[in-house]
Amino acid sequence: MFRAITLAFLILSVVLGCASRRERSSSAQFAGPVPNSGRGVISTDPEQQTLARSSEIKHAETPVQPASFQNEDAARATYSISDLENLALANNPTIAELVATTQKAAGFRTQVALRANPVMGYNGTQIADEGTDQHTIFIQQTIITADKRDLNRRVLNEALRAQLFQLEAQKYRVATDVRIRFYDALAAQQRVDLVREFQAVVNQGLELAEQRKNANEGSRLEVVQAKQQQAEAQLALEQAEATYFAAWRELTAFVGCPELGTGELTGELPTSTEARSWSELAAETIAESPEYEVARAKLAQAQANVQRQNVQAIPNLDVNIASGVDNGTNSGLINVQVGAPIPVFNKNQGNIAAARAEYARASQEVERIENSIKARIAAASRDYDVSRAAVEKYQSQILPYAQEALELAELAYKAGETSFVQVLIARRAFLDSSLQLIAAQVVFAQSQSRLDGYVLSGGLDPIIDDSGDDSLRGLTFSQQ
Repeated sequence: MFRAITLAFLILSVVLGCASRRERSSSAQFAGPVPNSGRGVISTDPEQQTLARSSEIKHAETPVQPASFQNEDAARATYSISDLENLALANNPTIAELVATTQKAAGFRTQVALRANPVMGYNGTQIADEGTDQHTIFIQQTIITADKRDLNRRVLNEALRAQLFQLEAQKYRVATDVRIRFYDALAAQQRVDLVREFQAVVNQGLELAEQRKNANEGSRLEVVQAKQQQAEAQLALEQAEATYFAAWRELTAFVGCPELGTGELTGELPTSTEARSWSELAAETIAESPEYEVARAKLAQAQANVQRQNVQAIPNLDVNIASGVDNGTNSGLINVQVGAPIPVFNKNQGNIAAARAEYARASQEVERIENSIKARIAAASRDYDVSRAAVEKYQSQILPYAQEALELAELAYKAGETSFVQVLIARRAFLDSSLQLIAAQVVFAQSQSRLDGYVLSGGLDPIIDDSGDDSLRGLTFSQQ
């Protein structure tokens, strides 16, 4: 009996050992690195995907304070666009959410490829018939056929790849949102400075009007008009400051640090522009966009699932090896039992149809994403070209003419050659032109940021969990 039991265990250990080596070999082919290429886009082989980016992901979980933020006086702190982007990537909750969903996808990928645990037990027969009873110890194992576990891994491998691209896309969304809000706040800051400079000019104009009135060279009407413009300048300053503080609060919310005190933003709005080829940019964006790669990964996942569902009906083998003693003959015994379900009624036809439908849906989703990218680039190109023309025209002609007209009007008024109304008109025209230039620069900078970020935005939108599940493993072992 002892020899029979030993022989049974040796046979089972050989079977399980070979299967373990096959599993380790199969797992190794999916454990390749995930290199970066292009503008941070993940480049992956369909059969080589893992969490090799875990070090980068973990880095994003730890908030890092830039050196400029360590100033004890927050009111005097300076913030650059790169500082705020780093803070956003470290503190934005959607990044941490996608890190977690990526880890979930990796866990599911591991789970669906695991083998079934063996069953070990005791079996006694004819126990009530003394002298003829039989006692055996058995080990039972389900042998998976048709490489179902490897196919499971391939399906979930694409789900993991989609999550990694989703994480990459979210980083661009967060960075783009921060840049857009940064330029809003920077423009608001420049408007405050501009209105303050204009206010100083208006105050000097009021002093000049009062001096001319006292010298009997001007009238009280001029003084009243100067005071009216001074009040308008004060109102414009209050509104500009309110806009700046609101833009700052919105910026810090997107950064993920609403507790930051207001400070000075360092940077410049663009002063030079260049034309771009929109057809080439659209093709380049689609080829490199992580959003597009997410759709392609989901399409590959659907295709892999079709292959997986097609082999589900191939029966697995249930192998039972038992060894023991027969008291009736006073000798050892070995029983071997092999069974398999017969796919007569359940041929997995429903899951196969559903998998094919999902593949058709995923292929249409790829096309939808491509068209969506083109539409967003078209909208961004409109803002880019319109603002580009405005920036060039205001910088080269309109603002210089407005400044020259203001200087001439001031000199003519001092010499008594023109009315004070012309001075007021020239001041207002110069202020309006300066504000219009800032507005055009903001639109240009924001459209450029959208294009650089693959026209991705929505860094605080809800995250959809597409990490998958481990249902394929249950399907593998249940063929009924």
